[in-house]
Amino acid sequence: MMVLIICGLSGFAQNNNTTSPFSRYGLGDLHHYGYGRTAAMGGASLGSRHAVQINSANPASYTANDSLSFIFEFGLDGTLSNYKSNFGNTQTDDVNFRYFSLSWPVTKWLGGAMGIQPFSDMGYEVGFADSLSGVGNTYHSYLGEGTTSKAFIGTSVSPFKGLSIGANLNYIFGRINKNTKLEFADPTVFLLSKTESMRLRDFTLSYGLQYDLRLKQNQYLTLGVTFENKSDFTVLYQSLTYKGIVIGSQLYQDKLDTTYEIESKNSIRLPSTIGVGLSYNNINKLEINADYYHAAWSKSTFLGATDQLITDRNRFSAGFEYIPEAFSIRSYFKRVKYRAGIHYEESYLKLNNHQISEFGISFGAGLPFPKSKSTANFAFELGKKGTTDYDLVKNNYAKFSLYLNFYDYWFVKRKFD
Repeated sequence: MMVLIICGLSGFAQNNNTTSPFSRYGLGDLHHYGYGRTAAMGGASLGSRHAVQINSANPASYTANDSLSFIFEFGLDGTLSNYKSNFGNTQTDDVNFRYFSLSWPVTKWLGGAMGIQPFSDMGYEVGFADSLSGVGNTYHSYLGEGTTSKAFIGTSVSPFKGLSIGANLNYIFGRINKNTKLEFADPTVFLLSKTESMRLRDFTLSYGLQYDLRLKQNQYLTLGVTFENKSDFTVLYQSLTYKGIVIGSQLYQDKLDTTYEIESKNSIRLPSTIGVGLSYNNINKLEINADYYHAAWSKSTFLGATDQLITDRNRFSAGFEYIPEAFSIRSYFKRVKYRAGIHYEESYLKLNNHQISEFGISFGAGLPFPKSKSTANFAFELGKKGTTDYDLVKNNYAKFSLYLNFYDYWFVKRKFD
């Protein structure tokens, strides 16, 4: 049964939808590492440790899970986007699977987790008209689609009280397809078309560390650090380039000007990344998180060459969770976990010599299930990405997320039902 669930969710991860013009570049729109309860906290999670919630952003956190717990989480979100430029605007909506993960204890000082989540999404269809001297009017069209996903299995160990270290073995896989076409108003002129396909598949390792400093009873300050070294990634690449002419509804391809490159091995160099987070936790009352994340995408290579449109990615995020009365018997709403946060990101895209940035605010709640430690985590985010300056595109978006967290006891025989 569990194998069927994993395979089914893997299929969802490979069929995510996006309609973002920003996804035309690099590997598409990159996903952030913050899921579950921290989605409503600006995504800040690198220093967070929780007994009954999974934090795959920092593998050192797995030792924080309750030693009797078995935790299963999955989530999805829906996004409404309004893309605006100096030439017009359009609205789109997408609903996608976001992640699935499991966590289990081995001993009080050793924990493990596994899961799958999207790594990047590509989905765009853009075009523009132009006029070339001596040729006439032309139309350029660009179409792309695809998803890459990250499956992981990780473990963490606490060698002594207060310190936890961990690692995730990640397998990144997926396919990206791009098509570029140049058409001419003059029907006697050949159109030009190029289709490229890339299949990614390889392993990476990410590392995490968390250190707890006890301030007073039930109050801790936690430092979290994550690191992933740059890695050369296996890519299977193929392309088809041709000239053709359309007569009526029929396309006639010029075989003399057709180039087909069979699928062959190539590589992409993924960047080194580092993240630092700080968390204040008054257990069952208040948690405040702040993160900084940096990925050196400017040093990455695509099929052996650097991309001048790709630059370093930076993200700043902060958020909090407040519980009025965690063990209230009379009031359900006093047991609800209220959350809010903000984030600012300098993306890895540099278009028209301007780095694309994003800002968002988020808020939500964790709704506890009756007579259970399970939780339904809701998050709502409002934000904007890009700008209409410099002949670019701005996206004003609203995102709603639902992450379900199911808690059960690990290998405990029930004496009473």
